[in-house]
Amino acid sequence: MINMGNRNTETIKMMYLEERPYEKCEQYGAEHLTDVELLAVLLRTGTKGENSLRLAQKILHPPFGSEGLLSIPQWSMEQLLKIKGIGKVKSIQILCLAELARRMAKAEASLGLDFSSPDSIARYYMEDLRHKKREVMKLLLLNTRSRLISEMDVSTGTINSTLVSPRELFVEALQKNAVSIILLHNHPSGDPTPSKEDLLTTRRVREAGALIGIELLDHIIIGDNCYFSLREKGFFSQESANR
Repeated sequence: MINMGNRNTETIKMMYLEERPYEKCEQYGAEHLTDVELLAVLLRTGTKGENSLRLAQKILHPPFGSEGLLSIPQWSMEQLLKIKGIGKVKSIQILCLAELARRMAKAEASLGLDFSSPDSIARYYMEDLRHKKREVMKLLLLNTRSRLISEMDVSTGTINSTLVSPRELFVEALQKNAVSIILLHNHPSGDPTPSKEDLLTTRRVREAGALIGIELLDHIIIGDNCYFSLREKGFFSQESANR
């Protein structure tokens, strides 16, 4: 966090030339700007009594959730509009910035995407799911070469649970001629440790899939920049041994 001192009401033009974010970027390069300064450049202007640096600081240090760059995807349009000096245009710019960052992270992860690797799958879907405020269950449908045929959201739950019907999952899988599936969902708490309901859902889906010849390859739970793979942690092996 930068120390704004008594400059909350100072305009950018009143600052020393070398301290202005735009000019600093032009002279030294973007890598020499702080997170607050980078966001201030994108905001361009402030308002009476609040310069762009002060607005950027408020966005990066909200009264809720994470601080710093990780706070940007957590803002909604309604929340941004409550900040003095942030109107509809700036709100849209900030939301688009968050979406660009998400797509960049996903594009980078896609370069090494391997559906036989829980780590690769988790990295690819991490930015899609880690900031969700409710649990979302994704179904990944794979062909005989373990390549993705289709993906879909099959359930959106409450703050801490999601309801999944094995019948609905396999109707989709049969319609798309999938030979195997992967379940993927998030924990809004940030802790990917599976709940009793997660384990029960996995068991039910795996047993139903075995009856119709569509294998559940894994159930991956996304936390805050971390994940839990039930296959990787041996849950599937334990289940097979208990049969």
